[in-house]
Amino acid sequence: MNDAPANSGTGGPEAAGPEAAGSEAAALEAGRLLFAQECSFVAGVVRVAGLPPDALPEVAFAGRSNVGKSSLINALTNRKTLARTSNTPGRTQQINFFDLGGRLHLVDLPGYGYARASKDKVRQWNALIRDYLRGRASLRRVCLLIDARHGPKPGDREIMGLLDASAVSYQIVLTKADKLRESELAACLSETSRAAARHPACHPDIAATSAEKGRGIAELRAALATVALPA
Repeated sequence: MNDAPANSGTGGPEAAGPEAAGSEAAALEAGRLLFAQECSFVAGVVRVAGLPPDALPEVAFAGRSNVGKSSLINALTNRKTLARTSNTPGRTQQINFFDLGGRLHLVDLPGYGYARASKDKVRQWNALIRDYLRGRASLRRVCLLIDARHGPKPGDREIMGLLDASAVSYQIVLTKADKLRESELAACLSETSRAAARHPACHPDIAATSAEKGRGIAELRAALATVALPA
């Protein structure tokens, strides 16, 4: 699976012919329609025992504190305050579930690697994240968010190893891509692609996104629509 090249967010399906262009357009429209649906808060969970019933497929958003998980969820759903955002790392302190049109649960996980919280709190958050990722039957994909300015860090690689061991499919999503020049972003994509190739559960396409500028949002919607319940 990892032999395919990473998606750098450049180019287009037209180069492969009209059939590919039509297929891509249909996928983008499916993603647009899904994320145009009503999206509502379901529950905030601090213990695995409190997880809601796994009635819908789930897409979870994981990443280091302040990587932009809440901002990305808001951009995908075209809302400003669905998920709480803050410049203060560690604001999300529970697993937050959102129902997207009765077809998909979006799951905002606490950020990992935030050292300024108490050690006990960090340990609790990390245990909660790991227990959820290992044991959730309805989890269809994890979007592993990585800051494009820094590339994969040791904590990211640790989560990638956990997902590999748990056979949970995940896709790397580079955030804050607008903060880099195109040459810098290309270098980050290349480095991240090499890291992803060593992980069997990692999807080969890497999404380069900017919640602020909207870059890559439509394409990520289309990718996530493939795991939702049919309309």
